[in-house]
Amino acid sequence: MQEVQKLQPNSLDDWLPLTASRNGNTFSTVFHIVSSGIGIQALFLPVGFATLGWTWGIICLLTAFAWQIYTIWLLVHLAEPVPGTRYSRYMHVAKAAFGPKLAKSLCVFPVWYLSGGTCIMLIITAGADLETLYKIMCGGIDTCEAKSLPGVVWCLLFICIAIVVSQLLPNLNSVLKFSKTGTVTAVVYVTLLWALTIRKGRANDVSYSRVEEGKSGMAKYANILNAIGTIVLAFRGHNLVLEIQGTLPSSKFNPSSQTMWRAVKISYMIIGMCSFPLALTGYWAYGNKVTAKEGLLSVFLQVHGHDTSRGAMGSVYLLQIINCLCQFQIYAMPAFDSLEFRYIFKKQQQCPRRVRAAYRFFFTGLISLLSVAFPFFPSLAPFMGGLTLPFKFSYPCLMYNLIKKPDQSGTLWWLNLGLGCFGIILSVMLVVATFWNLVTKGVRANFFSP
Repeated sequence: MQEVQKLQPNSLDDWLPLTASRNGNTFSTVFHIVSSGIGIQALFLPVGFATLGWTWGIICLLTAFAWQIYTIWLLVHLAEPVPGTRYSRYMHVAKAAFGPKLAKSLCVFPVWYLSGGTCIMLIITAGADLETLYKIMCGGIDTCEAKSLPGVVWCLLFICIAIVVSQLLPNLNSVLKFSKTGTVTAVVYVTLLWALTIRKGRANDVSYSRVEEGKSGMAKYANILNAIGTIVLAFRGHNLVLEIQGTLPSSKFNPSSQTMWRAVKISYMIIGMCSFPLALTGYWAYGNKVTAKEGLLSVFLQVHGHDTSRGAMGSVYLLQIINCLCQFQIYAMPAFDSLEFRYIFKKQQQCPRRVRAAYRFFFTGLISLLSVAFPFFPSLAPFMGGLTLPFKFSYPCLMYNLIKKPDQSGTLWWLNLGLGCFGIILSVMLVVATFWNLVTKGVRANFFSP
Protein backbone atom coordinates (compact mmCIF):
# COMPACT_ATOMS: atom_id res chain seq x y z
CA MET A 1 0.00 0.00 0.00
CA GLN A 2 1.42 3.31 -1.03
CA GLU A 3 2.15 5.62 1.87
CA VAL A 4 0.23 8.88 1.86
CA GLN A 5 2.55 11.78 2.52
CA LYS A 6 1.49 14.88 4.39
CA LEU A 7 1.31 17.97 2.23
CA GLN A 8 3.77 20.68 3.15
CA PRO A 9 2.46 24.18 3.95
CA ASN A 10 3.93 25.68 0.78
CA SER A 11 2.10 23.13 -1.39
CA LEU A 12 -1.27 24.27 -0.06
CA ASP A 13 -1.07 27.77 -1.51
CA ASP A 14 -3.31 26.98 -4.46
CA TRP A 15 -6.13 26.07 -2.06
CA LEU A 16 -5.84 28.94 0.41
CA PRO A 17 -7.64 32.32 0.13
CA LEU A 18 -4.53 34.49 0.24
CA THR A 19 -2.64 32.72 -2.53
CA ALA A 20 -5.27 30.87 -4.57
CA SER A 21 -4.89 33.48 -7.29
CA ARG A 22 -1.48 34.87 -8.26
CA ASN A 23 -2.48 36.97 -11.24
CA GLY A 24 -2.19 40.34 -9.51
CA ASN A 25 -0.31 43.30 -10.94
CA THR A 26 0.97 46.71 -9.92
CA PHE A 27 -2.43 48.38 -10.07
CA SER A 28 -4.28 45.71 -8.10
CA THR A 29 -1.53 45.83 -5.47
CA VAL A 30 -1.78 49.62 -5.22
CA PHE A 31 -5.52 49.37 -4.58
CA HIS A 32 -5.02 46.72 -1.88
CA ILE A 33 -2.33 48.73 -0.11
CA VAL A 34 -4.07 52.11 -0.22
CA SER A 35 -7.45 50.69 0.78
CA SER A 36 -5.95 48.95 3.82
CA GLY A 37 -3.49 51.76 4.60
CA ILE A 38 -5.79 54.77 4.97
CA GLY A 39 -7.91 54.12 8.01
CA ILE A 40 -9.85 55.72 10.83
CA GLN A 41 -6.59 56.09 12.81
CA ALA A 42 -5.58 58.91 10.46
CA LEU A 43 -8.47 60.99 11.81
CA PHE A 44 -6.69 61.08 15.19
CA LEU A 45 -3.36 62.40 13.91
CA PRO A 46 -4.15 65.94 15.14
CA VAL A 47 -4.41 64.50 18.67
CA GLY A 48 -0.67 63.85 18.62
CA PHE A 49 0.01 67.42 17.53
CA ALA A 50 -2.10 68.76 20.40
CA THR A 51 0.43 67.31 22.83
CA LEU A 52 3.65 67.55 20.83
CA GLY A 53 3.10 70.90 19.11
CA TRP A 54 3.95 71.84 15.53
CA THR A 55 7.69 71.08 15.49
CA TRP A 56 7.79 67.77 17.30
CA GLY A 57 4.50 66.70 15.77
CA ILE A 58 5.83 67.12 12.24
CA ILE A 59 9.13 65.42 13.18
CA CYS A 60 7.29 62.41 14.63
CA LEU A 61 4.96 62.24 11.64
CA LEU A 62 7.84 62.25 9.14
CA THR A 63 9.83 59.74 11.21
CA ALA A 64 6.91 57.33 11.54
CA PHE A 65 6.15 57.59 7.83
CA ALA A 66 9.77 56.90 6.86
CA TRP A 67 10.04 54.04 9.36
CA GLN A 68 6.85 52.51 7.96
CA ILE A 69 8.13 52.59 4.39
CA TYR A 70 11.54 51.22 5.38
CA THR A 71 10.14 48.20 7.26
CA ILE A 72 7.80 47.48 4.36
CA TRP A 73 10.83 47.54 2.03
CA LEU A 74 12.44 44.94 4.29
CA LEU A 75 9.36 42.72 4.24
CA VAL A 76 9.04 42.98 0.46
CA HIS A 77 12.59 41.66 0.05
CA LEU A 78 12.06 38.92 2.64
CA ALA A 79 9.22 37.40 0.62
CA GLU A 80 11.73 35.63 -1.65
CA PRO A 81 15.03 35.62 0.29
CA VAL A 82 16.61 32.96 -1.92
CA PRO A 83 15.63 31.56 -5.34
CA GLY A 84 13.02 28.83 -5.02
CA THR A 85 11.74 29.97 -1.64
CA ARG A 86 8.67 32.16 -1.29
CA TYR A 87 6.95 33.35 1.88
CA SER A 88 3.43 34.68 1.39
CA ARG A 89 2.54 35.19 5.05
CA TYR A 90 4.17 37.13 7.87
CA MET A 91 4.16 34.07 10.13
CA HIS A 92 6.16 32.04 7.61
CA VAL A 93 8.95 34.64 7.54
CA ALA A 94 8.91 34.83 11.34
CA LYS A 95 9.32 31.06 11.61
CA ALA A 96 12.24 31.13 9.18
CA ALA A 97 13.92 33.89 11.20
CA PHE A 98 13.09 33.10 14.83
CA GLY A 99 12.20 29.41 14.71
CA PRO A 100 8.69 27.91 15.04
CA LYS A 101 8.30 28.19 18.83
CA LEU A 102 9.61 31.73 19.26
CA ALA A 103 7.76 32.93 16.15
CA LYS A 104 4.45 31.69 17.54
CA SER A 105 5.15 33.36 20.88
CA LEU A 106 5.99 36.68 19.24
CA CYS A 107 3.59 36.83 16.30
CA VAL A 108 0.40 34.82 16.89
CA PHE A 109 -1.28 37.50 19.01
CA PRO A 110 -0.32 40.44 16.73
CA VAL A 111 -1.44 38.57 13.61
CA TRP A 112 -4.86 37.78 15.04
CA TYR A 113 -5.29 41.16 16.73
CA LEU A 114 -4.38 43.13 13.61
CA SER A 115 -6.91 41.07 11.66
CA GLY A 116 -9.75 40.51 14.14
CA GLY A 117 -9.13 43.63 16.22
CA THR A 118 -9.20 45.84 13.15
CA CYS A 119 -12.48 44.24 12.04
CA ILE A 120 -13.96 44.96 15.49
CA MET A 121 -12.89 48.60 15.22
CA LEU A 122 -14.44 48.82 11.75
CA ILE A 123 -17.76 47.42 13.00
CA ILE A 124 -17.92 49.84 15.94
CA THR A 125 -16.94 52.80 13.75
CA ALA A 126 -19.36 51.92 10.95
CA GLY A 127 -22.22 51.38 13.41
CA ALA A 128 -21.67 54.82 14.96
CA ASP A 129 -21.34 56.39 11.50
CA LEU A 130 -24.59 54.81 10.33
CA GLU A 131 -26.41 56.27 13.32
CA THR A 132 -24.86 59.70 12.76
CA LEU A 133 -25.66 59.55 9.03
CA TYR A 134 -29.29 58.78 9.84
CA LYS A 135 -29.51 61.75 12.22
CA ILE A 136 -27.91 64.08 9.68
CA MET A 137 -30.23 63.09 6.86
CA CYS A 138 -33.24 62.98 9.17
CA GLY A 139 -32.89 66.65 9.90
CA GLY A 140 -30.49 67.12 12.78
CA ILE A 141 -28.57 65.37 15.53
CA ASP A 142 -30.89 66.66 18.28
CA THR A 143 -34.27 66.47 16.56
CA CYS A 144 -33.79 62.85 15.42
CA GLU A 145 -32.31 61.49 18.64
CA ALA A 146 -35.63 60.02 19.81
CA LYS A 147 -36.36 58.43 16.42
CA SER A 148 -32.99 56.73 16.02
CA LEU A 149 -32.52 53.00 16.46
CA PRO A 150 -30.34 51.67 19.31
CA GLY A 151 -26.60 51.62 18.60
CA VAL A 152 -26.46 47.83 18.63
CA VAL A 153 -28.96 47.70 15.74
CA TRP A 154 -26.76 49.91 13.57
CA CYS A 155 -23.77 47.65 14.30
CA LEU A 156 -25.80 44.55 13.44
CA LEU A 157 -26.92 46.14 10.16
CA PHE A 158 -23.30 46.67 9.12
CA ILE A 159 -22.38 43.17 10.33
CA CYS A 160 -25.09 41.53 8.21
CA ILE A 161 -23.87 43.30 5.09
CA ALA A 162 -20.23 42.41 5.85
CA ILE A 163 -21.09 38.73 6.38
CA VAL A 164 -22.97 38.48 3.08
CA VAL A 165 -20.15 40.16 1.16
CA SER A 166 -17.46 37.96 2.76
CA GLN A 167 -19.23 34.84 1.48
CA LEU A 168 -18.94 36.10 -2.10
CA LEU A 169 -15.15 36.60 -2.06
CA PRO A 170 -13.22 33.30 -2.21
CA ASN A 171 -9.70 34.78 -2.26
CA LEU A 172 -7.73 37.98 -1.80
CA ASN A 173 -7.59 38.83 -5.50
CA SER A 174 -11.39 38.59 -5.67
CA VAL A 175 -11.49 41.49 -3.19
CA LEU A 176 -10.04 43.77 -5.89
CA LYS A 177 -13.35 45.48 -6.69
CA PHE A 178 -13.80 46.31 -3.03
CA SER A 179 -10.19 47.47 -2.77
CA LYS A 180 -10.79 49.85 -5.68
CA THR A 181 -13.93 51.14 -4.00
CA GLY A 182 -12.14 51.38 -0.66
CA THR A 183 -9.30 53.35 -2.21
CA VAL A 184 -11.61 55.83 -3.95
CA THR A 185 -13.82 56.33 -0.88
CA ALA A 186 -10.83 56.76 1.45
CA VAL A 187 -9.09 59.31 -0.75
CA VAL A 188 -12.32 61.22 -1.42
CA TYR A 189 -13.61 61.42 2.16
CA VAL A 190 -10.20 62.32 3.59
CA THR A 191 -9.66 64.98 0.92
CA LEU A 192 -13.19 66.28 1.36
CA LEU A 193 -12.70 66.50 5.12
CA TRP A 194 -9.47 68.49 5.07
CA ALA A 195 -10.72 70.66 2.18
CA LEU A 196 -13.89 71.52 4.13
CA THR A 197 -11.72 72.21 7.17
CA ILE A 198 -9.66 74.76 5.25
CA ARG A 199 -12.76 76.32 3.72
CA LYS A 200 -14.44 76.79 7.09
CA GLY A 201 -11.30 78.24 8.65
CA ARG A 202 -10.08 78.02 12.20
CA ALA A 203 -12.56 77.48 14.99
CA ASN A 204 -13.30 80.22 17.48
CA ASP A 205 -11.08 80.33 20.58
CA VAL A 206 -8.76 77.73 19.05
CA SER A 207 -5.78 77.00 21.27
CA TYR A 208 -2.42 75.50 20.40
CA SER A 209 -1.22 75.20 23.99
CA ARG A 210 0.08 71.74 24.68
CA VAL A 211 -2.32 69.61 26.67
CA GLU A 212 0.43 68.42 29.04
CA GLU A 213 1.28 71.97 30.13
CA GLY A 214 0.73 72.39 33.84
CA LYS A 215 1.15 68.68 34.46
CA SER A 216 4.14 67.05 36.02
CA GLY A 217 5.62 63.66 36.66
CA MET A 218 4.23 60.52 35.10
CA ALA A 219 1.09 62.22 33.72
CA LYS A 220 3.17 64.53 31.52
CA TYR A 221 5.38 61.75 30.12
CA ALA A 222 2.39 59.47 29.64
CA ASN A 223 0.65 62.13 27.52
CA ILE A 224 3.75 62.65 25.40
CA LEU A 225 4.20 58.92 24.82
CA ASN A 226 0.51 58.52 24.00
CA ALA A 227 0.81 61.32 21.44
CA ILE A 228 3.80 59.60 19.83
CA GLY A 229 1.87 56.33 19.81
CA THR A 230 -1.13 58.00 18.16
CA ILE A 231 1.07 59.15 15.28
CA VAL A 232 3.10 55.95 14.96
CA LEU A 233 0.08 53.64 15.06
CA ALA A 234 -1.82 55.69 12.47
CA PHE A 235 0.24 53.93 9.80
CA ARG A 236 -0.68 50.29 9.41
CA GLY A 237 -0.75 47.35 7.02
CA HIS A 238 2.36 45.33 7.92
CA ASN A 239 0.23 42.25 8.54
CA LEU A 240 -0.92 42.41 4.90
CA VAL A 241 2.30 43.23 3.03
CA LEU A 242 3.49 39.68 2.38
CA GLU A 243 -0.08 38.49 1.90
CA ILE A 244 -0.71 41.09 -0.81
CA GLN A 245 2.64 40.30 -2.41
CA GLY A 246 1.55 36.65 -2.45
CA THR A 247 -1.09 37.54 -5.05
CA LEU A 248 1.61 38.54 -7.54
CA PRO A 249 3.23 36.22 -10.08
CA SER A 250 6.97 35.72 -9.71
CA SER A 251 9.73 34.41 -11.91
CA LYS A 252 13.50 34.34 -12.00
CA PHE A 253 13.71 37.35 -14.28
CA ASN A 254 10.77 39.26 -12.79
CA PRO A 255 10.52 38.53 -9.05
CA SER A 256 7.44 39.67 -7.19
CA SER A 257 9.53 42.08 -5.11
CA GLN A 258 10.01 44.38 -8.11
CA THR A 259 6.29 44.71 -8.80
CA MET A 260 5.48 44.96 -5.11
CA TRP A 261 8.02 47.69 -4.38
CA ARG A 262 6.81 49.69 -7.38
CA ALA A 263 3.26 49.45 -6.00
CA VAL A 264 4.41 50.40 -2.48
CA LYS A 265 6.04 53.61 -3.75
CA ILE A 266 2.89 54.64 -5.62
CA SER A 267 0.64 53.67 -2.70
CA TYR A 268 2.54 55.57 -0.04
CA MET A 269 2.70 58.63 -2.21
CA ILE A 270 -1.11 58.56 -2.16
CA ILE A 271 -1.28 57.74 1.57
CA GLY A 272 1.12 60.57 2.37
CA MET A 273 -0.90 63.03 0.28
CA CYS A 274 -3.96 62.10 2.35
CA SER A 275 -2.48 61.75 5.85
CA PHE A 276 -0.22 64.80 6.01
CA PRO A 277 -2.85 67.42 5.01
CA LEU A 278 -5.33 65.76 7.38
CA ALA A 279 -2.95 66.03 10.33
CA LEU A 280 -1.76 69.57 9.60
CA THR A 281 -5.11 71.14 8.68
CA GLY A 282 -6.86 69.38 11.55
CA TYR A 283 -4.45 70.79 14.13
CA TRP A 284 -4.40 74.20 12.43
CA ALA A 285 -8.19 74.50 12.50
CA TYR A 286 -9.03 72.99 15.87
CA GLY A 287 -5.84 72.92 17.93
CA ASN A 288 -6.31 70.80 21.03
CA LYS A 289 -10.09 70.49 20.50
CA VAL A 290 -9.41 67.16 18.77
CA THR A 291 -9.19 64.59 21.56
CA ALA A 292 -8.46 60.88 21.74
CA LYS A 293 -12.18 60.21 22.24
CA GLU A 294 -13.35 62.37 19.37
CA GLY A 295 -11.50 62.28 16.09
CA LEU A 296 -11.31 65.00 13.49
CA LEU A 297 -14.62 64.05 11.84
CA SER A 298 -16.57 64.26 15.10
CA VAL A 299 -15.02 67.62 15.98
CA PHE A 300 -15.82 69.00 12.51
CA LEU A 301 -19.45 67.92 12.94
CA GLN A 302 -19.66 69.61 16.35
CA VAL A 303 -18.04 72.86 15.24
CA HIS A 304 -19.33 73.23 11.67
CA GLY A 305 -22.26 70.84 11.50
CA HIS A 306 -24.76 73.70 11.74
CA ASP A 307 -23.29 75.63 8.79
CA THR A 308 -22.40 72.70 6.52
CA SER A 309 -24.94 71.26 4.10
CA ARG A 310 -26.48 67.93 4.95
CA GLY A 311 -25.33 66.65 1.56
CA ALA A 312 -21.68 67.40 2.28
CA MET A 313 -21.72 65.99 5.81
CA GLY A 314 -23.75 62.97 4.77
CA SER A 315 -21.36 62.28 1.90
CA VAL A 316 -18.36 62.20 4.22
CA TYR A 317 -20.03 59.75 6.59
CA LEU A 318 -21.42 57.59 3.79
CA LEU A 319 -17.98 57.35 2.16
CA GLN A 320 -16.42 56.35 5.46
CA ILE A 321 -19.04 53.63 5.98
CA ILE A 322 -18.38 52.19 2.52
CA ASN A 323 -14.65 52.36 3.21
CA CYS A 324 -15.12 50.42 6.47
CA LEU A 325 -17.01 47.70 4.58
CA CYS A 326 -14.23 47.42 1.99
CA GLN A 327 -11.46 47.36 4.58
CA PHE A 328 -13.32 44.69 6.54
CA GLN A 329 -12.98 42.26 3.62
CA ILE A 330 -9.22 42.81 3.33
CA TYR A 331 -8.41 42.58 7.03
CA ALA A 332 -10.61 39.53 7.55
CA MET A 333 -8.91 37.54 4.78
CA PRO A 334 -5.80 36.49 6.83
CA ALA A 335 -8.14 35.09 9.50
CA PHE A 336 -10.13 33.20 6.86
CA ASP A 337 -6.87 31.88 5.45
CA SER A 338 -5.68 30.66 8.84
CA LEU A 339 -8.96 28.86 9.58
CA GLU A 340 -9.06 27.16 6.18
CA PHE A 341 -5.41 26.15 6.47
CA ARG A 342 -6.19 24.07 9.56
CA TYR A 343 -8.93 22.21 7.72
CA ILE A 344 -6.87 21.60 4.58
CA PHE A 345 -3.79 20.46 6.48
CA LYS A 346 -5.85 18.02 8.53
CA LYS A 347 -8.13 16.67 5.78
CA GLN A 348 -5.59 16.85 2.93
CA GLN A 349 -8.21 18.22 0.57
CA GLN A 350 -9.55 21.55 -0.64
CA CYS A 351 -11.94 23.29 1.69
CA PRO A 352 -15.55 22.68 0.49
CA ARG A 353 -17.72 25.72 -0.06
CA ARG A 354 -20.03 24.88 2.85
CA VAL A 355 -17.08 24.54 5.24
CA ARG A 356 -15.60 27.80 3.99
CA ALA A 357 -18.95 29.50 4.53
CA ALA A 358 -19.16 28.04 8.04
CA TYR A 359 -15.66 29.26 8.94
CA ARG A 360 -16.38 32.76 7.70
CA PHE A 361 -19.71 32.90 9.44
CA PHE A 362 -18.02 31.73 12.66
CA PHE A 363 -15.29 34.38 12.47
CA THR A 364 -17.56 37.26 11.55
CA GLY A 365 -20.08 36.13 14.15
CA LEU A 366 -17.40 36.00 16.84
CA ILE A 367 -15.99 39.45 16.17
CA SER A 368 -19.53 40.80 15.81
CA LEU A 369 -20.34 39.50 19.29
CA LEU A 370 -17.15 41.06 20.65
CA SER A 371 -17.84 44.42 18.99
CA VAL A 372 -21.35 44.56 20.45
CA ALA A 373 -20.27 43.23 23.86
CA PHE A 374 -17.27 45.56 24.14
CA PRO A 375 -18.16 48.81 22.38
CA PHE A 376 -15.48 50.54 24.48
CA PHE A 377 -12.83 48.54 22.59
CA PRO A 378 -11.46 51.70 20.87
CA SER A 379 -10.45 52.97 24.33
CA LEU A 380 -8.19 49.93 24.65
CA ALA A 381 -6.77 50.26 21.13
CA PRO A 382 -3.72 52.38 22.14
CA PHE A 383 -2.74 49.77 24.75
CA MET A 384 -3.20 46.90 22.31
CA GLY A 385 -1.41 48.89 19.62
CA GLY A 386 1.58 49.31 21.91
CA LEU A 387 1.76 45.54 22.35
CA THR A 388 1.79 44.98 18.60
CA LEU A 389 4.20 47.80 17.72
CA PRO A 390 7.30 45.50 17.51
CA PHE A 391 5.39 43.39 14.98
CA LYS A 392 5.31 46.43 12.69
CA PHE A 393 8.55 48.26 13.34
CA SER A 394 11.00 45.90 15.10
CA TYR A 395 10.57 42.34 13.89
CA PRO A 396 11.04 43.16 10.17
CA CYS A 397 14.43 44.73 10.97
CA LEU A 398 15.56 41.77 13.09
CA MET A 399 14.20 39.20 10.63
CA TYR A 400 16.10 40.82 7.77
CA ASN A 401 19.38 40.49 9.69
CA LEU A 402 18.67 36.87 10.60
CA ILE A 403 17.56 35.73 7.13
CA LYS A 404 19.50 37.91 4.67
CA LYS A 405 22.57 38.14 6.94
CA PRO A 406 24.05 41.47 5.78
CA ASP A 407 27.63 42.31 6.71
CA GLN A 408 27.77 42.85 10.48
CA SER A 409 30.24 45.67 10.00
CA GLY A 410 27.97 47.41 7.50
CA THR A 411 25.50 50.22 8.01
CA LEU A 412 22.42 48.13 7.13
CA TRP A 413 23.04 45.54 9.85
CA TRP A 414 23.53 48.14 12.57
CA LEU A 415 20.60 50.22 11.34
CA ASN A 416 18.30 47.21 11.53
CA LEU A 417 19.60 46.23 14.95
CA GLY A 418 19.19 49.77 16.27
CA LEU A 419 15.67 50.19 14.87
CA GLY A 420 14.67 46.75 16.12
CA CYS A 421 15.83 47.46 19.68
CA PHE A 422 14.40 50.98 19.67
CA GLY A 423 11.03 49.69 18.51
CA ILE A 424 10.88 47.18 21.36
CA ILE A 425 11.84 49.86 23.91
CA LEU A 426 9.24 52.24 22.46
CA SER A 427 6.65 49.48 22.65
CA VAL A 428 7.33 48.91 26.36
CA MET A 429 7.14 52.64 27.06
CA LEU A 430 3.85 52.98 25.14
CA VAL A 431 2.31 50.02 26.96
CA VAL A 432 3.26 51.53 30.34
CA ALA A 433 1.98 54.98 29.34
CA THR A 434 -1.34 53.73 27.97
CA PHE A 435 -1.85 51.47 30.97
CA TRP A 436 -1.19 54.45 33.24
CA ASN A 437 -3.83 56.46 31.40
CA LEU A 438 -6.33 53.62 31.64
CA VAL A 439 -5.77 53.34 35.39
CA THR A 440 -5.85 57.07 36.14
CA LYS A 441 -8.63 58.12 33.74
CA GLY A 442 -10.60 54.90 33.73
CA VAL A 443 -12.70 53.32 30.97
CA ARG A 444 -16.43 53.63 30.50
CA ALA A 445 -17.27 49.92 30.29
CA ASN A 446 -20.62 50.15 28.50
CA PHE A 447 -21.09 46.43 27.84
CA PHE A 448 -23.61 45.63 25.07
CA SER A 449 -24.45 49.36 24.68
CA PRO A 450 -22.78 50.70 21.53
